[in-house]
Amino acid sequence: MEPTEDLSNYKYGVFYYNKDDNRIIVPKRIKYLGWTLNFARPVSYLIMGILLALVVVAWIIAPSK
Repeated sequence: MEPTEDLSNYKYGVFYYNKDDNRIIVPKRIKYLGWTLNFARPVSYLIMGILLALVVVAWIIAPSK
């Protein structure tokens, strides 16, 4: 069984967390839904922080109508 299919590798049933899996970006349990991050890897938090920062910056500089 692929590690991403094992429900015990998910925190709260949503966040993939597997210290034994060296991948940072892993396929979701249902493959056609895309990819997710392995939150057992610290770089995953960096990636999420950068994405969140980009959204906040875009929201701040977007012209309001």
